[in-house]
Order: sequence, then C-alpha cells, then structure tokens
Amino acid sequence: MKFPIKRPSRDVCNWDPFDEIRGMQEYMEQMMRTFPALESRYAGGTFAPLTDVAEEDNKVIVTTDLPGINRENIELSLKDNFLVISASKGKEEENEKEGYLRKERSFMRYYREIPLPKGVTEEGATAQLKNGVLTVTMPKTEALTEKRIPIE
Repeated sequence: MKFPIKRPSRDVCNWDPFDEIRGMQEYMEQMMRTFPALESRYAGGTFAPLTDVAEEDNKVIVTTDLPGINRENIELSLKDNFLVISASKGKEEENEKEGYLRKERSFMRYYREIPLPKGVTEEGATAQLKNGVLTVTMPKTEALTEKRIPIE
C-alpha cells in the first residue's frame, strides 16, 4: 500500500535564487568574523597588521606592528569588548627634470578589530608607539568569581 506523498508547493515565482547566495554570503562573513585567522590580511586595500595579545593576571597587553606610522595617524578605541586599531599613512613625491614631471602618491590603511577577554576596561589603559611597534596595555577589572551552589 502506497501512501500519498505530499510535496511542498514548487511555486517558481516565489523562489529567488539570490536569497540562497545572500544566505551563503552572510554565513561566510560570520565564519570570517568568528575565526580571525581565516580573514584576509589584505581586505579591500586595507592591511590587517600582525598582532600579539597577552593576558596577565591583572592586565591585557596588545602588541601590533605599525611600521612608518606617526602617532598622530593612529586611532584606538574600545567597543563591545573589541580593541579597534585604525591607522593610515600617505606620501606624495614630486620630481621635475628637463620638461619631465613625475608625481607619485602612496596611501596605506591599517585596520584591525581584536577580541578581548571579558572584564577589560579602558580606564587606566596606556598606549606606546616605539620603533613602529604599538603596545597597548589595558587593566582588567576584578575577575568575576564563580559561586558554587551546594547540593543538599
């Protein structure tokens, strides 16, 4: 005995193949945000600098390579437990020789969002740029102590 199989409606007018593509694109973007090691270091002309994050007892230390960047061109912010490092450098050069004019420009942008452990605060944070290496030290608030509930 065969049971009648009910098939879902296959209305072609309501199906948009681009919905599937958008869904896959959102999934891939979420995966890239979840696993920073998978993200491209050269995304859209923006360089993601190499970064080290060290956690000590009462502070978090972030070290980032920013060669050739002046301190005035670096912007640091802390939002939603992410340290955001944004920096840029530009150079314009002009040479003129016997009727020949050469003008060269270069521009480099650095951007990186670094996830931080919970309890990091910007109060008392320090940043130092020395020889192209940016070191940001941020204190941690007192760790939340885990409370155990005894079973009777």
